[in-house]
Amino acid sequence: MLVLLLVILPVLFVFSTLFLNEKQAKNNALLGTVVTLGVGLYIFSQFKSNPASADFIFHTDWVQALGADFFLKVDGINIILVLLTVLLLPFIIQSTEGRTIKNPKAYFSLILLMQSALLGVFLAKDALLFYVFWELALLPIYLIALIWGGAGRQKITFKFFVYTLFGSLFMLLAIIFVWMHNPDRSFSMNAFYQVGAQLTAKEQLLVFIAFYLAFAIKIPIFPLHTWQPDTYVNAPTQGTMLLSGIMLKMGAFALIVWLIPVVPLGWQLASKYVITLSVISVVYGSLMALTQKDFKRMLAYSSLGHVGLIAAGIFSWNLQGVQGALYQMLSHGINVVALFYVCDIIFSKMKTDTMHQLGGIRNVSREFSVLFLIVLLGSIAMPLTNGFVGEFLLLHGIFQYNMMAALFGGLTVILGAVYMLRAYQAMMHGESNSLTQTFGEISKDEKMILAGFAVLVIFFGLFPNTILDVSEQPVKQLIDHVHSVTANSVQ
Repeated sequence: MLVLLLVILPVLFVFSTLFLNEKQAKNNALLGTVVTLGVGLYIFSQFKSNPASADFIFHTDWVQALGADFFLKVDGINIILVLLTVLLLPFIIQSTEGRTIKNPKAYFSLILLMQSALLGVFLAKDALLFYVFWELALLPIYLIALIWGGAGRQKITFKFFVYTLFGSLFMLLAIIFVWMHNPDRSFSMNAFYQVGAQLTAKEQLLVFIAFYLAFAIKIPIFPLHTWQPDTYVNAPTQGTMLLSGIMLKMGAFALIVWLIPVVPLGWQLASKYVITLSVISVVYGSLMALTQKDFKRMLAYSSLGHVGLIAAGIFSWNLQGVQGALYQMLSHGINVVALFYVCDIIFSKMKTDTMHQLGGIRNVSREFSVLFLIVLLGSIAMPLTNGFVGEFLLLHGIFQYNMMAALFGGLTVILGAVYMLRAYQAMMHGESNSLTQTFGEISKDEKMILAGFAVLVIFFGLFPNTILDVSEQPVKQLIDHVHSVTANSVQ
């Protein structure tokens, strides 16, 4: 029942918000995310000692006529994404402190609803239930970006909505196709693994392409990324945090558990093409980040490069690549949300994030510059930070697949260090100008939030086995399943 409680808790706090005034909405949402964090941490600690506990499974009939079940389960893979979701939401809610939010009851209710849907996506073990949660996660972020976004938000949000709906349509077709080939008419994940493996190579390739379109749009991967930069820049800060920190991980997570194990032969046939597209995302995103003048847009393109590397590691389909992808999803989520918060602090004080207009902020706010630097070091994969572990494993995994792919994939580390350090130098170092002399010290809340992010960057850099030990065995099982199917097809 604990797993069900995890999904329901945010919704319960949405209902309680209805009975509060607008000033209490934010504190109620914060309380909801903190309570959910407590449940999530308890589940994580208990799962490590007793992963077979019944508390981690909720399974009941749902749509009996279709063979669909309401099946949620914690495992060694999705627990990492669950941890990421419950860890980040209190930070995201608290990041609104000191900011003016119009209609806060609706704003925070949508964030809580999105948290519930995201947890549902990661925990679902039934394909139809996974699809429903996937779609439910889209609606809150669409409304957040549409109502609270910047100028031109209607056009930008419409493009984002059309892209994701387009991808979702192909995912639904793929799910129906596999389900139709199952004589038991079940949507369970295990049934999909068995039925998918029995499809012909051509059929598996078609299913692979349909699923890939949905997941690659969400991640996003080149050339399906064009909705991303404008949406990240235009959305309110909390919307950008949800998109970059958690929502894009839905696609990468789905590659691991809903794409490659369902159609192993499809992956075998398409792997060299999708890895190439992923590496192009790395190079393109990094080069575009280098050319940006505005900090927020630079972060948007840098995110494209980082997730391209995650996708390439997954498609390499070896232990290091998949483990690295899972770890980097956690690390990137923490780092990118922290960096967008840094951007929000700068913009709220300076009314601009154009880097050449800034400079010398370090002279007027030492603590801010130090905390910013710690998060930045995590982002550029400095040893002893969280980013190093994931990117090292990813490059190791990609290298085993193809040396040239690893060489180009490694550009994300080199170019990432160049554009991030250049941005830091432009904004923090040098002499303060008439604008940045007014920056002042950051508030106590801002200091606490950034310090919290800095602690996470260092903790996951020093203790990676806290996570890697949990996911190693289930990742091995998935890899063995895929390789056994592809080996049998050769024979």
